[in-house]
Amino acid sequence: MSRTPAAFVLEDGRVFTGSAFGAVGQTLGEAVFCTGMTGYQETLTDPSYHRQIVVATAPQIGNTGWNGEDNESVGPTGDQAESKIWVAGYAIRDPSRRTSNWRATGSLEDELVRQDVVGISDIDTRALVRHLRTRGSMRAGIFSGDALAEREQLVQRVQDQPSMLGADLATEVSTTSGYTIEPVGEARFTVVSVDLGIKTNTPRMFADRGIRVHVVSANADLDAILEYKPDGVFLSNGPGDPATAGGAVALTKGVLDKGIPLFGICFGNQILGRALGRETYKMKFGHRGMNIPVIEHETGRISITAQNHGFALEGEPGEQFDTPFGRAVVSHACANDNTVEGVRLLDDRAFSVQYHPEAAAGPHDAAYLFDRFTGILEGAHK
Repeated sequence: MSRTPAAFVLEDGRVFTGSAFGAVGQTLGEAVFCTGMTGYQETLTDPSYHRQIVVATAPQIGNTGWNGEDNESVGPTGDQAESKIWVAGYAIRDPSRRTSNWRATGSLEDELVRQDVVGISDIDTRALVRHLRTRGSMRAGIFSGDALAEREQLVQRVQDQPSMLGADLATEVSTTSGYTIEPVGEARFTVVSVDLGIKTNTPRMFADRGIRVHVVSANADLDAILEYKPDGVFLSNGPGDPATAGGAVALTKGVLDKGIPLFGICFGNQILGRALGRETYKMKFGHRGMNIPVIEHETGRISITAQNHGFALEGEPGEQFDTPFGRAVVSHACANDNTVEGVRLLDDRAFSVQYHPEAAAGPHDAAYLFDRFTGILEGAHK
């Protein structure tokens, strides 16, 4: 079967040619790579990938098709039926010719077409990823059909788009009206979750522990949070540059001033870190995958984690530092490169991690952190 020609163009002028996969047309975004061998549906629907073109390192994609249950985004009212693909584009090497999974309701390519997501296949993703690992994540575009043009024109289109550095994206993926996830069984505690790009599985992890979760907009202020009389506050994952999230940082400082227990993941880790006085920086190519080892400094415990971030907190593993809210510590670090992977106040009323303990489709090494936060809520009620 002949396929429509397509081109993957990087801002430094490197071009990879292949075939259209999904919708035909043009898409622009930051080129990043994900090392997960499975879970492509969860990746594509993760709001943290907003405005990014994801390159899959797994050689064949699409085997398990698409289903109506595994999406990691929800609509603005919390309805998963309104879920969407958030990536700007998708680049793969070998699209599976068949869908082979009993849960599948359709194929991956059909879903990309349905949601008008432009992709490319039949490119040398190994060469592309090696290029990104050498040069770093950069602006890119996928072009097919009538969007194809001379190389110089395509490169110019890519270069004309804004950088991810300085991008304020959390409000673009956040809920507009808020919603509530009820606990499984009796309600033990109430947590307000600030939606900076929350994934579907996170409220489920709280609900399984008897916690009612009120999900509120990224623009929520402290008064809106306090109306729920929360036992704790959660800062979710999300896209963009944390240096632009001044409102979320101010809200976090207010929560800490009130002494309310707080837990953050991914973007939420960066927000807590900035509230504690640390700076953030853009990484060369980030951490995106399901096999990234993290060391907890105090215990030596190693977790294999799922991650998706292109920004990180400044700091050294085990470093203690002063904050307006008491002493804090860099609690976790990446075993590969010593990137900061977690911070916490030494009095344990606030902590965060850079990785995804809710990880769908895995790994689940870090799920115990939800129990740790529940324990903090229990302690606050004694």
